[in-house]
Amino acid sequence: MKKGQIIESTVTNTTFPNKGRMEAEGKTIIVKNGIPGQRLRCQITKVREGKAEARVLEVLERSSVECEPFCKHFSECGGCIWQTLPYEEQLRLKEGQVKELLDSAVRAYGYEYELEPIKGSPRKYEYRNKMEFSFGDAYKDGPLSLGMHKKGSFYDIVTVDGCQIVDEDFRKILSETLAYFQEQGLPYYHKMRHEGYLRHLLVRKAVRTGEILADLVTSTQMQADLEGWKERMLSLPLEGKLIGLLHTENDSLADVIQNDGTEILWGQDFFYEELLGLRFRITPFSFFQTNSLGAEVLYETARSYIGDTKDQTIFDLYSGTGTIAQILAPVAKKVIGVEIVEEAVEAAKENARLNGLFNCEFIAGDVLKMLDSIEERPDFIVLDPPRDGVHPKALKKIIDYGVDRMVYISCKPTSLARDLELLQENGYRMERACCVDMFPWTGNCEVVALLTRCGCKL
Repeated sequence: MKKGQIIESTVTNTTFPNKGRMEAEGKTIIVKNGIPGQRLRCQITKVREGKAEARVLEVLERSSVECEPFCKHFSECGGCIWQTLPYEEQLRLKEGQVKELLDSAVRAYGYEYELEPIKGSPRKYEYRNKMEFSFGDAYKDGPLSLGMHKKGSFYDIVTVDGCQIVDEDFRKILSETLAYFQEQGLPYYHKMRHEGYLRHLLVRKAVRTGEILADLVTSTQMQADLEGWKERMLSLPLEGKLIGLLHTENDSLADVIQNDGTEILWGQDFFYEELLGLRFRITPFSFFQTNSLGAEVLYETARSYIGDTKDQTIFDLYSGTGTIAQILAPVAKKVIGVEIVEEAVEAAKENARLNGLFNCEFIAGDVLKMLDSIEERPDFIVLDPPRDGVHPKALKKIIDYGVDRMVYISCKPTSLARDLELLQENGYRMERACCVDMFPWTGNCEVVALLTRCGCKL
């Protein structure tokens, strides 16, 4: 088998998050977004011993479980990958992928765990409460676009004015923003040349309260009058309530939304969301689950795993805006949250005050460093790390507390599988786990795992 060779084969299975596996000429071929049962015509892009990678040239036969995509942007947009799968098939696929990862992680330790049935999102469509749209062009030197990256492209932007994972208010704000800046003739920020003005449009909307923040993110290379954009936004007929229009400056060379300073153009720079009977004050850049109704399912699952915490001190590590800490605070002696994003910590403190919870303490800093400065010792630990999981040195400090039980909430199952290795080496076992689908039509999935200490180390 050689690079550039054309092959035909059938996808046998898909591993997390979207790697289809095929067999040809004695090798395993990996293709992106392959669905079991599809017969594909592919071109080999990389060859290694026993394995190869390929890009899909043509779908020769569709899988028997496939359906027609519901979004007009699916063929171009890189945001969703499973729109040709009915939702129940997506759930089945994700659960199988996670089971394969977890089975592999525990196999060497010779014990059984319970994988509960996957829990779907309460909303399959229009579920997101936050979107980061990018400015650019759909093709080189084309007209201004605003939306998501084109499939497989770092540069081209697809205007997703018909996106179905957000509601109509998001679509109206996007369309009107694009129309306004097309009329103004302002340039987008070119990622390679590091020149231009318009970078991103950040939109956040609460499901329960309907409150909306819209934040225009630009470079500082120009000074533009944004009064017109503000007036256009305020004139939109929205189902929700626009409560803040912001302008954030960002001169980072990376293609990320970085806050180098935010100006309030109108209203306020925060909004409120409600989850599980609690009220949360959310700022533009503080972490909050992007699927509010799905977050209730996720946190209810985690709470059921945690069980009785009366008279216990709980560590909520990577605590974000303090959602988990506040859910546990009424039934715990004390909850200590640690989060590296200072803005999120300030929001967590304010949220605890709003909810009348005075046994919560929130600390700003890196978990790895902050654990050395906390005098209290935990009776129970909740881990909700970012996608890359827990730093190995931080995980060793967490293990050294020797708590009998901990709950790990993972937004990237491969990171959980990796961290399980160190946890299991040091005497912890995964008692049960459950997938919660927070991201319909994408390859992502959350996993909640209950870990118990058996005292046996390898």
